Amino acid sequence: MREFTLTEFWVIASGLWATLLLSAIAFLGGGLAGLGVALARTAPVKALRIAAGVFIDFFQGTPMLLQLFLVFYGLPVLGLKVNVWIAAAVGLTLHAGAFLGEIWRGGIQAVPRGQTEAADALGLDYWTRMRHVVLPQALRMSFAPTVGFLVQLIKGTSLAAIIGFVELSRSGQLVSSITYKPLLAFGLVAACYFAICFPLSRYSARLEKRFAVAG
Repeated sequence: MREFTLTEFWVIASGLWATLLLSAIAFLGGGLAGLGVALARTAPVKALRIAAGVFIDFFQGTPMLLQLFLVFYGLPVLGLKVNVWIAAAVGLTLHAGAFLGEIWRGGIQAVPRGQTEAADALGLDYWTRMRHVVLPQALRMSFAPTVGFLVQLIKGTSLAAIIGFVELSRSGQLVSSITYKPLLAFGLVAACYFAICFPLSRYSARLEKRFAVAG
């Protein structure tokens, strides 16, 4: 048994940094994927709508843990060697892409129909209409649920520990196992999660109220 020293604090801090970095990668990558999914879901081409719908149904209808397993064990079967960082980033990015795509699809469809009809009357094609008229309004309306999803994504990174990724919760488990002070170790982990997620949750709720009043 070891004492709880600065080294143990550093282990938890390293796990916190890994959680923040993985969350940022997944959120940014998922944002790009989600934008493509949202556009495909609202595209005039039926095949794109069906493909995007299948993608969303799969990632919303299966546990994130299973998705991480499929990436971690599935890519090597295809001849692609991946480490835990890549597997966790790819798995969470795909997961985030499906959920953000559906959030932003809702925002696109919430834009008043008169806006798109006016754009049609001006002779704007689909992509020009989406870029200059629909998406700016849709993303603004979707901002609050997007921040809310980010909170869930940050907490969801803890599942990456099952494939060997040492993030915040896993670092707390490691420290607990060598110091035999689980209350202190997991108390610090909980404090870190709270310090990150609580301000984001409050910000999301405030945005939701503001946009509801504006609407």
